[in-house]
Amino acid sequence: MVNNLTEFIVKFHGPPDSEYEDGVWKIRVELPEKYPFKSPSIGFLNKIFHPNIDEASGTVCLDVINQAWTALYDLSNVFETFLPQLLQYPNAHDPLNGEAARMYMHKPEEYKRTVREYVARYATEKTPADAPATKKAQEPETSATWHDSTSPDDDDNISLSSLSEIDPDDVASFEEFEKEYDARMAAERMNQKS
Repeated sequence: MVNNLTEFIVKFHGPPDSEYEDGVWKIRVELPEKYPFKSPSIGFLNKIFHPNIDEASGTVCLDVINQAWTALYDLSNVFETFLPQLLQYPNAHDPLNGEAARMYMHKPEEYKRTVREYVARYATEKTPADAPATKKAQEPETSATWHDSTSPDDDDNISLSSLSEIDPDDVASFEEFEKEYDARMAAERMNQKS
């Protein structure tokens, strides 16, 4: 969460069996007022080397988000399918990072090496031994779990906890998020009654 219920940060793990596999990125997500009928805006907060991601701003060039979005998609599609596929199969013919696109097409081994260097430098999660012990003891990690709205059964829930987490270092606690949401909804109901 950043300031309201429409902006939050997701911790995203690179797809397995790719050059991005060991990477962990913080991705800012902004949901427009007309979501899910209008696509979310997403951007990488830490650096990533990829033809379809602007290195300076973190902006993502992803057709399904920019042009082909439908209300049938949701955030689980973005983080479990669209982004992993984009990282594994770049579109070098429509780049936001020209250097990465040229390297991907003409020097693939150098491209892979550069991706791994960026992962090691900008997208490696601290190990528990590196984290301050007092902070670990005081602030438990809060996971964000995505629930499938079509089924109340726990077995049908889609969990993003392995791919995404609300990062306690960058956002308020999930409990604070829920309290703020409840307070805003109560205020909105009061305004509608008057």
